[in-house]
Amino acid sequence: MHADEVDIQASLVRRLIAEQFPEWSALSVRRVESAGTENAMFRLGDDMVVRLPRHPRAVAAIEDELRWLPELGPRLTATVPQPLGRGVPGEGFPWPWGVYGWLAGRNPVAGAVDEPARLAADLAEFVHEVRLIDALDGPPGFRGVPLARRDEPTRSAIAQLAGTVDTDAMTALWEEALRAPVHTGPPVWAHGDLSPGNVLVDQGRLSAVLDFGGAGVGDPAVDLMVAWNLLPATARDAFRTAVGADDAEWARGRGWALSVSLIQLPYYRDTNPVLAENSRHVLAEVLAEVV
Repeated sequence: MHADEVDIQASLVRRLIAEQFPEWSALSVRRVESAGTENAMFRLGDDMVVRLPRHPRAVAAIEDELRWLPELGPRLTATVPQPLGRGVPGEGFPWPWGVYGWLAGRNPVAGAVDEPARLAADLAEFVHEVRLIDALDGPPGFRGVPLARRDEPTRSAIAQLAGTVDTDAMTALWEEALRAPVHTGPPVWAHGDLSPGNVLVDQGRLSAVLDFGGAGVGDPAVDLMVAWNLLPATARDAFRTAVGADDAEWARGRGWALSVSLIQLPYYRDTNPVLAENSRHVLAEVLAEVV
């Protein structure tokens, strides 16, 4: 998926485990098929998973995740990954990596959510709890920045999509998002990447939230993306009410959903069909709200 992505095979993971965590060296190692773009994942035995950065830009995120998950996890009702071991470069692999507890569940599919109202309530509770965590010493969020900083890459992505989407409509929607008032309150914690691939459900309820590599403090509107990339329109108002988003924050959240999907689509359309399809879903959902 990335020009600078390294090749990560199960054999490498076995060597790393044997070298750095010999107590787990007898456990099986098998690749986890995933639409994730930043880390390769391998099941370790039945109860653990190994996550290794795929490319240089993913290294800081996994270091942040290993640093902050032990502090964030106990403050959240939803289950989140539990770091069990911090790996270091070795066996030819150049970056830090992590071992986590395995979390059961399945990724929901946008457009086919079993219990939209229940999931909307669970996600709103998660967003609310994240926002309540003391942000005093939190790191800047990967995406907790003003939307204006996304202007150039978003417009570039729109241009790349000429002939495949209504670029005039996408440009108008993006410019509308840029006109939303900026976040003027104090920085607030946000997950930063609430998407179907980072959510696990069980019997219609939220069972876990994954991937805290982009978590940090800033504009919490970024976590409203889930209203478009996962929840159906029928559950959107209930989610918004439960979160307590005003018009400006809601507009910024929709802008984040739009920008992320526009940038993802041309980048991943040939290499990650799951992400590409979700991007198309988001663009259709946002456009449907103004038609």
